[in-house]
Amino acid sequence: MARRVCLIVNPAAGGGRAARARPGVERALDGLGVRVRTVATRDIDHARELAAQAAGADEIVVTLSGDGLIGAVAGALRAHPGAVLGVLPGGRGNDLVRVLGISPDPLQACEVIAHGVEHALDLGEADGRPFIGIASVGFDSEANRIANGAPSRLGNLVYAYGALRALLHWRAASFEVELDPPGPTHRFRGYTIAAANSRAYGGGMHLAPAALLDDGLLDVVAIEHVGRLRFLASLPRVFRGTHVQLPTVRVLHAAEVRIAADRPFTMFADGDPIAELPVRVRAIPAAVRVLVPAAFAAGSAAARSSDWDAARSASAAPRPGSPSAARSVPAP
Repeated sequence: MARRVCLIVNPAAGGGRAARARPGVERALDGLGVRVRTVATRDIDHARELAAQAAGADEIVVTLSGDGLIGAVAGALRAHPGAVLGVLPGGRGNDLVRVLGISPDPLQACEVIAHGVEHALDLGEADGRPFIGIASVGFDSEANRIANGAPSRLGNLVYAYGALRALLHWRAASFEVELDPPGPTHRFRGYTIAAANSRAYGGGMHLAPAALLDDGLLDVVAIEHVGRLRFLASLPRVFRGTHVQLPTVRVLHAAEVRIAADRPFTMFADGDPIAELPVRVRAIPAAVRVLVPAAFAAGSAAARSSDWDAARSASAAPRPGSPSAARSVPAP
């Protein structure tokens, strides 16, 4: 039986990339035997409405957009048992499709819409607002703000551009992180605190290389203070996920975390502002069913994360089984 799909397109995503890809995606899906109904979204709230309507009509909801819209649509689908989400890359970063092993080419990615299997993924939620990838605050707040105003011609380099610009005027902040409140509290001075539902953000930066999308936990990454030159020199390591080997990077794990700082910050998730500090962030286990490649669904937790073995070795400890375990990652 042919799959029935509501294709929700964000025309502005990726500096117009999604709009340009739309005709080819429609043809590709049609050629794969998928019945497509396409709608363009005006904004996030409109996308939520469209997703709810499509789920009510027993259509698979497919986004052609960036990660921000995916998180919002996934959150809307939680209210519709049995709803299924498909994702096509249409933004600048497209980190979710990268982590799921879906092609970065939207036409090739249509294969997963036609032949992918359903798999339950977690969502993150910051003060009631859902996200799919990584929510971060501090230095990342400034870097995201700058990146969102940068020229679209920079593509996914926009995030590196934002980080370099933000570094010029950054001063260290003091953070307080409470795991599974009321639980253990960690205080540190530094750059960023991130609550990761997924591994990557910023167009391929593996901030939380051992994070899993279906374990019911957040990987909480804390980057402590170092001089600007040392921080700058460590940035390329984030693309490989090897920054977690540095003594100034701490990785914690929790189902929920409370984050506060010594000055106001806006938390960003999937490239969009999502909350103000202080904030509570939690993992919502098995929140949404998503079409994924069969290899992703069939694999073990280790097989689904291509960097898992390296990340586990770097941590010098197995991934904790308890909801609120903490570790400091030693230097190599």
